[in-house]
Amino acid sequence: MKMIIASQKLSPFRIVILTLFVFFFAAPLIAQTKKKAEGQVLYYPAYGQWEHRQPEIMGVDTSLLNRAVTFAIENEIDYPKNLRIPILQTYGREPGFRIMGPVIDRGGPAGVVVVKGYIIASWGDIEKPDLTFSATKSYLSTIAGLAWDDGLFNVTDRVSQYVTDETFSGVHNSKITWEHLLNQTSDWSGTLFEMADWADRPPRTGTPEEWQRRELREPGSVYEYNDVRVNLLAYSLLQVMRKPLPVILKERIMDPIDASTTWRWNGYDNSWVNIDGQMIQSVSGGAHFGGGLVINTLDHARFGLLLARNGIWNGRQLISREWISLATKPSPANINYGYMWWLTGGETVIEGASNNIFYASGMGGNYVVIDRERDIVIVLRWVNPSKFREVTGMIMKAVN
Repeated sequence: MKMIIASQKLSPFRIVILTLFVFFFAAPLIAQTKKKAEGQVLYYPAYGQWEHRQPEIMGVDTSLLNRAVTFAIENEIDYPKNLRIPILQTYGREPGFRIMGPVIDRGGPAGVVVVKGYIIASWGDIEKPDLTFSATKSYLSTIAGLAWDDGLFNVTDRVSQYVTDETFSGVHNSKITWEHLLNQTSDWSGTLFEMADWADRPPRTGTPEEWQRRELREPGSVYEYNDVRVNLLAYSLLQVMRKPLPVILKERIMDPIDASTTWRWNGYDNSWVNIDGQMIQSVSGGAHFGGGLVINTLDHARFGLLLARNGIWNGRQLISREWISLATKPSPANINYGYMWWLTGGETVIEGASNNIFYASGMGGNYVVIDRERDIVIVLRWVNPSKFREVTGMIMKAVN
C-alpha cells in the first residue's frame, strides 16, 4: 500500500482543485460541525475557576446590564456591618428571644450574573463567605430532595412515622406530613431547642397566653412563615438520614459541583442531638436566631447552576429532575411558594422575566435567582429587598 501511494503523484492542476475543494467545501463543513458540537456541550466551571465572557458575545445588552449592576450597588441594604444589630431590631420583641448561633459581620454589596454557565457580570467581593439568612431554606429543601431520591420517605407520609419521639405526638401534630413542613403549612405546635412556635413572629396584639391558646389550623390549609418549624424540618431530616446535614450537603452537592471549602452551615449552642450514640448538631434554616448557612457568592452561583441544569453537573445527576419540579410547584396555600423556594407568577411578577423562574431569598437582600428555561443564574447580596424585582427585571431584560 505504501508503494502505491508513493508512486501516485498529483499534478499541479489536481493540487489546485483539491485545495479549492478543502477551502470552499470541507473547511466550512468541519467548522459548522465543530460549532454544532460545541453548542451541545454545556459549560461547567472547574474547581477554583470560572470562565468570564463579554456580555455582547452572549447577545446581552451591555448598557442595560451595566445600569442594573450600578443600580444594585447603589441600593445596598441599610444594615450595619454587625448583623447582630438588625437581627435584634427585627426579632428582639419575640418572647424569650436570644441569638443562639454564630453571626458574622457582613460584606458589601456583591453579585454575579451567569448565562449558559459563563459569568457575564460580577461586582463586589464574590469570594467572601457571608450569612445568607433564609436562602438557607432552599439548601435544606435540597437535602430533603436527596432523602426523597433515596426513597427514605414520600412527601405525603406523616412525619410521626419516622420521628418517633414526642415531637409529633398529639392529635394535631401527628397529622403533619413532610410536604406540610416543606411548604410551611404544618401549623406545628410545640417547643424545639427552647424556642416555642408561637413566639416566632407573634401578632402585634394580644398576650403570650393568648398566642399559646390559639386555635390550630388544619395542616396544609394555611401558609405561615415560621423559622421554628423550619428548624423542625432540619431536625426531622437528621433523624431520618442519621448523619450531619452539612456533611450530606458537602459530599453529595457542594464537592461534586466544585464549590469552595469556605462555606459553613451552623446550628445553635443548644441544638445538639444524640444520633446513634453520637452528638450531632441540628442545623438551622436561617439566621433568625443566628446560625444558618455562611457562603460566598460564587458558591451560591454554582448551586444555582446545578438547579438551572435540572440537577445535573458534568453529566452526573446529583439531585433528580423530578424533585426539582416537585419543589418548585406552587403550594395550594401559597401559589408563590414551593418547597422552600419562592416562585414567580400570580401577584409576584418580575418584569422582563418569565413566570417560571424560582429563587432563594434571605433577610438583608440575599437572593439566588434561577431561570431554567434560559439557563440563567443571578446572585444578589445585600440589595435592598424593595429593589429586588427591579434589579432582577433589568438583568433579565438585558439578557433577552
